[in-house]
Order: sequence, then C-alpha cells, then structure tokens
Amino acid sequence: MEVSKKYRLGTLATEIIMVLLALVFLIPFYFLFVNSVKTFSDLLTNSASWPKSFEWHNYARAWEITNFPKAFTNSLIVTVISNMVLSMFSGMAAYRMVRHNSRFNRFLFTIFVAAMVIPFQSIMIPLVKVMSSLSLMNSIPGLIIAYLGFGVPLSVFLFHGFVKSIPLEIEEAARVDGTSIYGTFFRIVLPLMKPMFVTVIILNTLWIWNDYLLPSLVLQSADLRTIPIATFAFFGQFTKQWDLALPALVLGILPVIIFFLAMQKYIVEGITQGAVKG
Repeated sequence: MEVSKKYRLGTLATEIIMVLLALVFLIPFYFLFVNSVKTFSDLLTNSASWPKSFEWHNYARAWEITNFPKAFTNSLIVTVISNMVLSMFSGMAAYRMVRHNSRFNRFLFTIFVAAMVIPFQSIMIPLVKVMSSLSLMNSIPGLIIAYLGFGVPLSVFLFHGFVKSIPLEIEEAARVDGTSIYGTFFRIVLPLMKPMFVTVIILNTLWIWNDYLLPSLVLQSADLRTIPIATFAFFGQFTKQWDLALPALVLGILPVIIFFLAMQKYIVEGITQGAVKG
C-alpha cells in the first residue's frame, strides 16, 4: 500500500510539472492572440493585459492586405507537392541504400548526412546564381525544387533508420511468392513505413510552411508570395504595424497547428521505431 501511495504521488507530481511546463510553452500563444485583437495604442501600452475590447476587424484588414487566400493557396501548393515528392523519393532512396549495402550506397548516405550540417546561409549566393541560370527564379516550381534539394538529407536519414527495423524475412517471403522488387516495396514495405512517412511529412510541413528565407530569395512577384512573405509586408523600414501583423500571424499558423495536433501521435511512434537498429 505504501509503495502504491508513493507511486500515485509521484505520478501526480509529474502531471503537475507537465501541466506547468505546458502553460509556460503556451505563453507566447497567449501574447500572440490577445494582442492580435487590440488596437495599436493598447498593444503598445500593455501587451500582457487582457483586451479592453476585441478588435476583430484587425483580422479582416490583415486578410485583405495580405491577400490571404492567394498566399494560403501558394503555401499549400508548395507544401503539399514538396511533401509528396520528398517523402516518396526519400523513402525509396533509403530503402535501396539499406537493402543494397554497397560501398557506393554507404558513401552516398554519408554525403546525405554530411549535407545536414551545412548552413543554409553559406550557400545562398550560389543557390541564387544556379537557379537564375536555370530560369527557376520567381516561380513556384523553382521553389519546390529548392525545397526538395534541402529536404532530402534529413528525410533520407530518418527513413534509413526506420527501414532497418523492418524484418527482411517479410520481403524474402514476398520474393518467394514471385513479387517483383517494386511490388515488394509498394505492397509490403510502404505500408509498414507509414509511421515514418507521417513523421517526415509533419516535420517538413512545419519547416516549409513557416519558412521565410528561401521564398524571400526565390520569389519576387506579389502574386507568388507565401504566407510568411505576405506577413512581412507589415514591417517596413520606419513602421511596424503590429496590430495587423499579429492577426496575419495567427491566420498563418492556425492551419499548421491544426494539422500538427491531428497528426502528432505518429511522431513519437515513427521516431522511436526509426531508432531501432536492425
């Protein structure tokens, strides 16, 4: 009984600590929301206070100024297409590297891992020059191609660890039944890789949807702006329209928060299984 009581107390203390930590992490969201429905003067006077009146027209103005439907569509197109191509090709590449453990594949995987530590800022100028020479600047397809190049290393790394946890005997049984190598991957391996596919999609979505630097380099036309670029329109050299920028930020992060909350249960499962060594 004494051990059980201590266990319950320990569990309760852990839950209280977790709740307090959650509240700490939610503080930025509190500041973001309450200040998004304030007037500009109230926002500057006391940013931590509860709004005296909810200025919902801030959202309407931010929606109109940013041309939010167009920016949302651009972000959605870039994120969805990049994720589809990136996850599928990275999964296939990682499967090939694991199941055909040749010297070349080991070297190629090392290159992918090494590419993860290269700072993006160090290759910005060469990137712009290369994309300009290929006529990929100021285009959605050019931005998607750039995301594919930068997203492959981490995606391949995650898939590589996950494929090692898949028993080889399952694939050998499929081969005995006459299944081709492509049939084995798409019918046997691909369904087993679902947790890692979801994990890679979630991580890349959080990155691509919220990225500012790469779209700011590639896209110049106002019609091609993604949500982060459209939001930056409220910050000029001499003025910062916080009363409009904050509603735009809320509108921008709301879709990805909903997506993350709906899919987060797969993250731990995918990363945990991917950490198992075959």
